[in-house]
Amino acid sequence: MKAYRNMLFFAIIIAAIAVVLKFVEYQFWVRSISLEVYLGLIALLFAGLGLWVGQKWLNPKTETAISAEDSEKLIQQLEKTGISSREYEVLQLLAEGLSNQEIADRLHVSLSTIKTHVSNLFSKLQVKRRTQAVQQAKSLHLLPYQDPTKV
Repeated sequence: MKAYRNMLFFAIIIAAIAVVLKFVEYQFWVRSISLEVYLGLIALLFAGLGLWVGQKWLNPKTETAISAEDSEKLIQQLEKTGISSREYEVLQLLAEGLSNQEIADRLHVSLSTIKTHVSNLFSKLQVKRRTQAVQQAKSLHLLPYQDPTKV
């Protein structure tokens, strides 16, 4: 949906540029300014536009800030379950669907270390599978719940 809005926005901008060029007698500009300068300006315009779009699409704003009250509840739940801060990092990456090797690469530790953390998480959350661990963590409010109908 957002991509269609962006495409519509850029289509309107391009149409507006065309109208403006026609309004100021497009033929006059082409004749008085050399073709290379005119094409260079258009190239700069689209390069800037491409950089702006790439920045917006590749670096979406994510809101990860939590309130002090929620942070306090999270800390209490982690202490209650006995999950360490590193195990919590691993749990968050499990929730993202990363494999053990991907988690090890992301955290710059060995694969066996990640396997140990995952095993400890299974024990502390009293589960046998990764999906159960993520579900149990969500039910304990260790991970934010996402409504699958809104994804």
